[in-house]
Amino acid sequence: MIFKTTYNDNNYPIILKQNALTDIKHYLKENEQNIVLIDQDVYRFHKEYLKEQLEDDDIKFLTIMSGEVCKQMSYFESISEKLLSMNITRQSQLIAIGGGATGDFVGFLAATLLRGIDFIQVPTTLLAHDSAIGGKVGINASVGKNLIGAFHRPRAVIYDTKFLETLPHTEIRSGYGEIYKHAILNSEADTTRLMEVYPSIKELSQLENIETFLKMGIETKLKIVIEDEFEGGVRKHLNLGHTFGHGIEYLTKIAHGEAVMIGILFQKVINKNRNLYDTLDTIDALINYLKELGYPLNILNDADIELIFEYMKKDKKNIGQSIQMVLQKGEASFTIESVSKDEVLDAFNELKALINE
Repeated sequence: MIFKTTYNDNNYPIILKQNALTDIKHYLKENEQNIVLIDQDVYRFHKEYLKEQLEDDDIKFLTIMSGEVCKQMSYFESISEKLLSMNITRQSQLIAIGGGATGDFVGFLAATLLRGIDFIQVPTTLLAHDSAIGGKVGINASVGKNLIGAFHRPRAVIYDTKFLETLPHTEIRSGYGEIYKHAILNSEADTTRLMEVYPSIKELSQLENIETFLKMGIETKLKIVIEDEFEGGVRKHLNLGHTFGHGIEYLTKIAHGEAVMIGILFQKVINKNRNLYDTLDTIDALINYLKELGYPLNILNDADIELIFEYMKKDKKNIGQSIQMVLQKGEASFTIESVSKDEVLDAFNELKALINE
């Protein structure tokens, strides 16, 4: 299946299917440098398939570090210098093959080198269905995640579901966290449908019908991003679960989507305490569901809420010293409100107690 963005200009295709990588030939630049930057683990697992699809004298390969470690400033400097030494021009093109971190990193390289060159996203994880869409790229600072970045649209997104066949359970849960978030943003019906199709990790790990839900997630994000590309309003709703989730992720190093799912659970406690939308029953139901899927909820038992709160204070959505959090006020209806430290501490202690019941 093929989507296309609907901006006023500079639109790009999103190709989602098994063996989608075969279509990349339509987006290679003739007589220009096409440089693949690929996650070293992805290259190791899929070396033969990649060679088969990308065997071309005009394509150069450069393996890069896997995961979030590639998004360090020192590594950004090192790879930038390496690419510049290859005599790239403004007509050159980078191709990011890997998960969300790879796409963020390579996209930021493309946004900044020579003041901007083209790049193609080839996501290889479930999670990257989210990060590859919308043009937000960046790297991490020593004090927080994704604090150095830009908006830079890809030239194309080529999502080959063949890469999903080698994902471990941790990566599947991580990607599912963002799929679940998109379902919440859509409707209760979408959320219920997800939970019925994937009632436990056994069903989820098989990824049956996953293209249907990837399509749902991509369409949800596209609708919001096209309305608010530069995150001035409704696009902030895509950060549901991220304010608390990023703190957990940064401090404990669990997978991004796993942290987001815990962040969604935390947000529901805040909702309940503010009499907005959630109840104790909806919170308990989600806790039980996440346990069936194997999410690492017990990580909260050893987490330092003071450190998490300090990290939450560095969130990009904050205004002044006020922590801003996406909260749910109705079905598919959200608001961004200031949350106090006392609320965060109370919700954290309550959530720990509920998880351990």
